[in-house]
Amino acid sequence: MIVYQEAKKQFLHDVRLDLIEDKIEQKVRERLHKKTAPNEFMSWMNSMQYMYKVMEDKSIPDESMIAIEYRIPNSNKRVDFIVSGEDQMGRESAVVIELKQWQKMEKVESKEAIVKTNLHGRNVETIHPSYQAWSYVSMIEDYNEDVRRYKINLKPCAYLHNYRLKENDDLVNECYEYYIDKAPVFTRGDTDRLSKFISKYIKKGNPDVLYHIDHGRIVPSKSLQDSLSSMLRGNQEFTLIDDQKVVFERALEIVKKEEKKKVYIVHGGPGTGKTVLAINMLVAILNMDQNVMYVTKNSAPREVYRKKLTDGKYRKAYIDNLFKGSGSFTEAISDDFDCLIVDEAHRLNEKSGMFQNLGENQVKEIINAAKTSIFFVDDFQMVTTKDIGSTNEIKKWCRYFDAEVYEDTLLSQFRCNGSDSYLSWIDNVLEINLEATDDFDFDYDIRICDSPEEVRELILEKNKINNKSRMVAGYCWNWIKEGKNNSDIHDIQIGDFGMSWNLGSSSTWAIDPESVNEIGCIHTCQGLEFDYVGVIIGEDLRYDDGIITDFTKRARTDQSLKGLKGLYKKNKEEALKIADRIIKNTYRTLLTRGQKGCYIYCVDKDLQEYLKKRLKNPSDCL
Repeated sequence: MIVYQEAKKQFLHDVRLDLIEDKIEQKVRERLHKKTAPNEFMSWMNSMQYMYKVMEDKSIPDESMIAIEYRIPNSNKRVDFIVSGEDQMGRESAVVIELKQWQKMEKVESKEAIVKTNLHGRNVETIHPSYQAWSYVSMIEDYNEDVRRYKINLKPCAYLHNYRLKENDDLVNECYEYYIDKAPVFTRGDTDRLSKFISKYIKKGNPDVLYHIDHGRIVPSKSLQDSLSSMLRGNQEFTLIDDQKVVFERALEIVKKEEKKKVYIVHGGPGTGKTVLAINMLVAILNMDQNVMYVTKNSAPREVYRKKLTDGKYRKAYIDNLFKGSGSFTEAISDDFDCLIVDEAHRLNEKSGMFQNLGENQVKEIINAAKTSIFFVDDFQMVTTKDIGSTNEIKKWCRYFDAEVYEDTLLSQFRCNGSDSYLSWIDNVLEINLEATDDFDFDYDIRICDSPEEVRELILEKNKINNKSRMVAGYCWNWIKEGKNNSDIHDIQIGDFGMSWNLGSSSTWAIDPESVNEIGCIHTCQGLEFDYVGVIIGEDLRYDDGIITDFTKRARTDQSLKGLKGLYKKNKEEALKIADRIIKNTYRTLLTRGQKGCYIYCVDKDLQEYLKKRLKNPSDCL
């Protein structure tokens, strides 16, 4: 989605009359449904004056088209400035410019493409502007089918118009040469150089270029599961952008340090790329000849990755040694592993084993077993009474082992079509966080359906595209023992609608073609993602002048609330507080599994009408 787009002549007019920043602000409000922060408004005021000087050069055709604030598909990232048209060969072409207000920076030679500069009053590590420009172009090429179909030549660069380049400046140090070659960096005084760079690729106007970029068919990014084999052979399958790259490089640096025990806590909500990052780390640390494993409590993602890899050239024993369950370290000796990467760390338990009678505490055992432990955590995805892997629990055992603690947060959004506001809307509507914004830009296919059959039909249709759409539900229906391997026995019955829970024999429900005819639960799908997800919200979540949770409506076969009835008799208030958190976190997780869309049916009609109203006009229900 492009916020502002005009021909060069109109852009120059808007800047000359001091209209540009107001126009951009208005378009951001209309198209992205976002308010503009004062510092962002000031950056437009500043940067557009410099781009005016660049664009008034007569070598850049008047018919060339300008785009400002283009939101990259399936992410929450925006490209600052695009100039588009045709090159001298008549090919569709666009110059993508990353604008920076920076005045100083320091090189960080120990990490690839990382620099240190002042942001928001603090000196922090971030990515080099050339890497950022290049990575944004890589994402556009990966997601936008029309960019590939029309072979649009995208040329990235960075413009730091406030930056005075010194002799032997860190900005252009040879350690950044690889990415500067891909995306040249321009600084203060480079107006003519940047104009010449643009005019080299834009010789003639062509409005179709921006149309293809803005309206191109969006094909989901490469599936993580499908790309594992290639990654293990050393091929780069996913371009890490912004905070992902910073966290990735910091993790490699931490692993290399020869010091006392280290723990790296990485926070991230749904869709922030935690699993993509974890797998990238696994491959990179393997290539450092380190003894490293990927660890999850939930078996579903491990089994999916195993199947994908063993279908290829890797032996099962090799794959089994890369992907381990969280209960595998009860008898591990101290520092037995160089690194353990723990995905979905919030799902860790105290005890291990089938009967929960082994070990003492999985967090403690993992930290004990590894020289470096990397925990990916989302405290709002703790969905059972046994889940203990909170940030506080991890830090408690860090103190016990006197471990060096590092901590970062992932903010970039790649699921839900990159809509931060959809995720905030979910948090607000479910009353997980009433301070979260409840107004999202609807650049995401969300529908409140009138029947479960409507959800099923939508998912079946979407699944025909690439087998990446599934139905899930809250655990409010018993899992019938006789039907665990028979999809004709319907565990979930709502009126005339009937479907089975995912079959007990399938640990790869997320990718098995026939499993679109089954419904997954929280334990089946957590840690995985789909293009489209259909969610049935059971009677454990209702609406009555507010969101009501009711753990008594959960199925008796559901183990996620085990022990709560006993606690309810002893401490009613505490039991209800725990149940409320678990039920809301469960639906937050289910509702955020879809990259491109989510279709919802509520058993409680009042909840269904409430969600419809909140979609139409959020303020009506406040």
